[in-house]
Formats: sequence, structure tokens, C-alpha cells
Amino acid sequence: MGFAGQNWFINAAALLQTALEPEDLLETLLAVEQDFGRVRTIKWGPRTLDLDILYYGDKRVDSPRLTIPHPLMHERLFVLAPLAEIDPGWVHPMLELSALEMLERLRAMDHGQEIEKVDI
Repeated sequence: MGFAGQNWFINAAALLQTALEPEDLLETLLAVEQDFGRVRTIKWGPRTLDLDILYYGDKRVDSPRLTIPHPLMHERLFVLAPLAEIDPGWVHPMLELSALEMLERLRAMDHGQEIEKVDI
């Protein structure tokens, strides 16, 4: 089993550049999820696709619809592993830890999360 009793799933991270503001980027990502059949029924439940904004440069956003940096990223091995691979030096503005440091700390804890790296 994967995270939170769910079946295994594929997770990835991408570093991109956009002219969209964070809220507009969120709307675009939600539309893509919907195009892939995402129906939001159970919070953190199984889904066809889940697109999150982990961070947006050095911006902080705290609104009812969007929180940047992602509020749970430092607790999720499946988020930190790919993030640390593509941007290990990114520093969380509140925790003041790099992506690699957050990953190393989480790996050192007994967190009950399992991941497996696969090349696809």
C-alpha cells in the first residue's frame, strides 16, 4: 500500500516557468484535472490525476483556495523525493530548509510512508 492506505500511484514533479499568476495557474491545473476525469468526492482519496503547486518562486499565498508553499509538502515523502531531485536547493520560506534537507529529515523519521523510484 502507498500513502494513507491508498493503492500505489505515480507521482512526479516538474519545474516550469509561466506568466500566469498563482490563482490563474491553479485554475488551469484544475481544468486539466477535470479533462482527465477528476471528480472531487473524498479529500485525499483516490483520483485520476492530482496537480499541485508546491511553490511559486518566493511568493507566499494563503487564501481559501490556494496555499503556497504547499502546506503539507514537508510531510510527504512522495512529494519531496522528486522535488529534491529536480530542485534540491530550493529553500522553503517558512521552514528555512532546502528541499533536500526536508527530504533527509523526513527519511530519518518513522513516518510510515513507502516510495519506490521507477523510470518511465
